[in-house]
Amino acid sequence: MNVEPHKERRIERRKLWGRAQGRPLSRHQAEMIDTLLPKIKAVPAPLSGFADKKRVTLEIGFGGGEHLLFRAGENPDEGFIGAEPFLNGVAKALVGIEARKLTNIRIHLGDVRAVLSELPDCCLDCIYILYPDPWPKPRHYKRRLIQDDFIEDLYRVLKTGGELRFASDIISYVDWALARFLRFSSNTGGAFVWQVDGVQDWLTSYEGWPSTRYEAKAFREGRTPHYFTFVKK
Repeated sequence: MNVEPHKERRIERRKLWGRAQGRPLSRHQAEMIDTLLPKIKAVPAPLSGFADKKRVTLEIGFGGGEHLLFRAGENPDEGFIGAEPFLNGVAKALVGIEARKLTNIRIHLGDVRAVLSELPDCCLDCIYILYPDPWPKPRHYKRRLIQDDFIEDLYRVLKTGGELRFASDIISYVDWALARFLRFSSNTGGAFVWQVDGVQDWLTSYEGWPSTRYEAKAFREGRTPHYFTFVKK
């Protein structure tokens, strides 16, 4: 597909912050990066092999892949795309994909904007953004993933009625993200409708939630996870 020039410029303009790699990979992890990743890479064709799938979900920043692998294993008739800039996380996910013999996942090692730029309009049923790096210091807020132009990109690729699910245990980021999603809805022709009836809705994890190490860390350190669902109208 042709990528709109303004989207190409946006990918180049926005810097991806954070570490790219941690400890050295094991021999098996390195082998998976060299052999499996090229076979299931999401760019330049994120939807490759998903023509017969009834739903397609994107997970942005999947960490070690616990949630991504769980959902893909639970729903073999659906397609899943995962984007993660941290090499060690991708390597761990690839090992899990091989071990579970999952064939319904595509992986991108790098900035998710490269995936978004290749996706056609209204093609995704669900997007997960789970515990993104909070960049808690005010001077670093510009590094946060949730920004106005990024929300616009997410809106474009979601189907009408599709869900965007965002979770965080950092209150300043919760407030930041919620304000921007609601502002997007009031300032544009489209809308993300927040699915909420009361406080308990955003304190209750998603249906079938398998938990993740990030959530476990939040509870261990005394922070309360918040879960939000926005529906594209």
